[in-house]
Amino acid sequence: MNTLLKVEDLKIYYGSIEALKGISLTVAEGEIVTVLGANGAGKSTLLRAISGLLPIRSGKIKLDDQELNNVKAFKIVMGGISHVPEGRKVFATLTVDENLNLGAYTRRKDKKKIKESMERVYDLFPILKARRNQLSGTLSGGEQQMLAMGRGLMSTPRILLLDEPSLGLAPLLVKQIFQIIREINDQGISILLVEQNARKALSIADRGYVLETGNITISGQASDLKSNQKVQEAYLGGAALKKRK
Repeated sequence: MNTLLKVEDLKIYYGSIEALKGISLTVAEGEIVTVLGANGAGKSTLLRAISGLLPIRSGKIKLDDQELNNVKAFKIVMGGISHVPEGRKVFATLTVDENLNLGAYTRRKDKKKIKESMERVYDLFPILKARRNQLSGTLSGGEQQMLAMGRGLMSTPRILLLDEPSLGLAPLLVKQIFQIIREINDQGISILLVEQNARKALSIADRGYVLETGNITISGQASDLKSNQKVQEAYLGGAALKKRK
């Protein structure tokens, strides 16, 4: 598989605090890659840096060998990277339709293709079609997460960055969201998934990285990470299971 996204020795600072300490990772075409880690590990920082929302102190981010350092965020979207942020961040006073249209802002002149994209989103999320004229602020948490993902798809990305898509959702909705992530990937879109629900993330991912206080400490195939003792103890409830015994 061809490497689509490459992060090389990336360092990000917040003032004098080093948030990412020279991390490297790749996402190949058609892959789901997950990044696991506790709160404050630097997972959201990584996605924001890839999206052009944070300045890079050093290192490189490349899409198809094209360097993205110092490229404006909207041009990164136009290049094929779409970011679905943590906390959904839908525009509460706008309708579902209006939120989706904003997701297609970089292609706003092509009305026909925008309409086609919207219909694809509504095929993927039928509940949103039923709510298309409803204000987004009145949607349930799960519906807002679907809308945020749908909005991200409106720019026709090659790679979708998903930041904690299951956060705050009931177990049944979590299962549904992960099924949809797999469907999106089946449509040929690569996914970089930041997720605290390690068990669910590793169940759909091809590969994974563990991020701890700005460093990648473990990486490998998802199946290997699931059987890794450190990953089990830290993220899969392994320590809790031992205590029960």
